[in-house]
Amino acid sequence: MRIALLTYSTKPRGGVVHTLNLAEALARSGADVTVWSLARGGDERFFREVDPAVEQRLVHFDDVPGETITERIVRSIDVLGSAFDPSAYDIVHAQDCISANAIGTCIRTIHHLDEFTTPILMECHEKAVVNPYARICVSRAVAGEVLDGWGLQPAVIPNGVDHQRFASAASDSDDAVSARRRWRETLGPYVLAVGGIEPRKGSIDLLEAFARMRAEAPELSLVFAGGETLFDYREYRAEFDRRRDALGIGPVILGPVADDDLPSLVAACDVFAFPSTKEGFGLAAMEALAAGRPVVARELPILREVFGDSVTYADDAESLARALLAARAPDEARRVRGSALSRSLTWDAAARAHLDFYARHPYPR
Repeated sequence: MRIALLTYSTKPRGGVVHTLNLAEALARSGADVTVWSLARGGDERFFREVDPAVEQRLVHFDDVPGETITERIVRSIDVLGSAFDPSAYDIVHAQDCISANAIGTCIRTIHHLDEFTTPILMECHEKAVVNPYARICVSRAVAGEVLDGWGLQPAVIPNGVDHQRFASAASDSDDAVSARRRWRETLGPYVLAVGGIEPRKGSIDLLEAFARMRAEAPELSLVFAGGETLFDYREYRAEFDRRRDALGIGPVILGPVADDDLPSLVAACDVFAFPSTKEGFGLAAMEALAAGRPVVARELPILREVFGDSVTYADDAESLARALLAARAPDEARRVRGSALSRSLTWDAAARAHLDFYARHPYPR
């Protein structure tokens, strides 16, 4: 089976991480897999090494100074669509709104539903839900949103998790201990959020929560990692900076972290904060559970579905602060539940479910 998986970027965003891990698992199963992506900003490769069994087709995409987000998305669709030829594949599977619009007839994974106000982007979002001939969601909650909004019934195939990669970073091996020690020597004890500073990640709520924690835990630092995104969050970042200054907080903003360094960064944190206001699954938090770290998540139905009682929940800055402080106390039963959950979700199982789905939904010629 010749499969094309399409994603919009080579940067370390959740959908891209999903695409690469799924592609490698499909290749291990014997499928012929090609990943297509736009190579933005001069990128010549993905943010991490990819199994050579997966073919890569990266489409050059120049940055254009002064281009609006709408203009950039429309150009992304045009450039990817012009480069891609579906005739070479038995399955064409788009992983996001841009690639779904670029190629038209496809299977689409809807990781989460976005909200746009610009008419052109609203139309793109609508087409990316309606036009695909078959749909997959990574959680029942998102599938329910699609059913409620459009009367469509996607299949549900959960994400996998590279459990061993993050569990190894939390192990007692000399290399793992040394890597964690380097982070602690640089950052001290810290609360970690992965995903950058943006509205969907609840970054300002976390800032407000951290301000409430200082009296009880002055030794803690607040660390943000990640942040590669297509969208323009300058206004949100400016508000974040204003609140930071008003609260007198100096969070550590690491920006994108090398893929090889991410597991030890996660494994070395005191608590992993996941105050997202919208998610499709929560892969970063699942990786933290694999590393044995306590996770405090936003009180959302989708996160309750995915994580159950393996994490604690909060719904505002005050409760988030209390939960983050409480989570520093060891809870062996919760740690064991989290480890078991993350171990149970494998990319090989996700690949088998996708192959079954592909067999039932062949590409309409």
